[in-house]
Amino acid sequence: MFFGLSEEQLLIQESFRGHLTRSIDLDRIRKTAKSESGTDTPLRQELNDLGLPGLLISEDFGGSGLQLIDAAIVAIELGRSMAPVPFAATFIMAPLALTLAGSPAQQAEWLPRLASGETTIGVALANYASGTRRSDSVINQNNRLNGKIPFALDAATADAFLIADTDGQLHLLRTGAPGVTVEVLPSIDGTRPLCTLHLENADAEPLAKNSPEAIEAIIRAGRIILAAESFGAAEEMLDRAVAYAKERNQFGRAIGSFQAIKHLCAEMAAELQPCQSLVWYAAYAFDHLPEDAALSALLAKSHMDEVGRFVSRSAIEVHGGMGYTDLMGLHFWFKRIGFNRAQLGGPENLRAAAARLQGFVAPAA
Repeated sequence: MFFGLSEEQLLIQESFRGHLTRSIDLDRIRKTAKSESGTDTPLRQELNDLGLPGLLISEDFGGSGLQLIDAAIVAIELGRSMAPVPFAATFIMAPLALTLAGSPAQQAEWLPRLASGETTIGVALANYASGTRRSDSVINQNNRLNGKIPFALDAATADAFLIADTDGQLHLLRTGAPGVTVEVLPSIDGTRPLCTLHLENADAEPLAKNSPEAIEAIIRAGRIILAAESFGAAEEMLDRAVAYAKERNQFGRAIGSFQAIKHLCAEMAAELQPCQSLVWYAAYAFDHLPEDAALSALLAKSHMDEVGRFVSRSAIEVHGGMGYTDLMGLHFWFKRIGFNRAQLGGPENLRAAAARLQGFVAPAA
């Protein structure tokens, strides 16, 4: 049995990596991070032309009809390049929601627009995924929504929002609808703005199927994609640390020749390398191994969150703290990893969920 990427997947990887390497530099990231939207619109259009929005959308609706592992490959490249464009919510979670729970009419209306990049949909499922406060919830009364949900992903420039109410029903809510207020929140990553949605008798369109399983699948896919993006970001930080260690001289020699720096780089590589297989397996299981899908997604994100923090901190140590200055730019990747760690459940919550899934029960206090 061959464990690795197919020729088609390698082509996807090379295509996105090549374009992102040519298109993105630190000045472009800095400029976008300081903007209100946190999105590089020209770059987003370039990636639309490469087929980024339609990765998981059926060919019947203008997409590529690929699987989650293909999207994870792209997410790794987006993380490696620090691409300031929406992805996990708009182009992964929202299309999956419409595919799993939307009616034929809803799919026909929204999926072609998502596949072309014409429309973006923010996703507000923090009340199901992050252990938010009880007050952060949405109540449905005759398809009118009341309440609030914080930490909506890809919502700052969205044309619509995907929301789950307290009964597990998914709704589509158009931006600008009466009763909808979008509050942009400060975020550690300027290229990933978060929003709180305040709803007061907001008129929403319920998706056809009321399925808690669909919500779980959407969140599961989002976690895998965030883990993949963090892997790409961590891998880039490791590469930059090694390159810097070879160039930076102290006491008449490259700092990479010092044993302490060698050990630190080796530890980063040893911790990071297994994460690639963990993420790939979780993405493969999502489509092909339903019995492993839930657990592998929890383990992939929780472990990648921890390893990502270790690698990002260690890479900055190799730079002697220069990662905290704007000159080196390492802080952008550091913040992307930190942002992803906090979304859709932190590592502690995810490990607890994995333990419960395997039948472990916390002892009484």
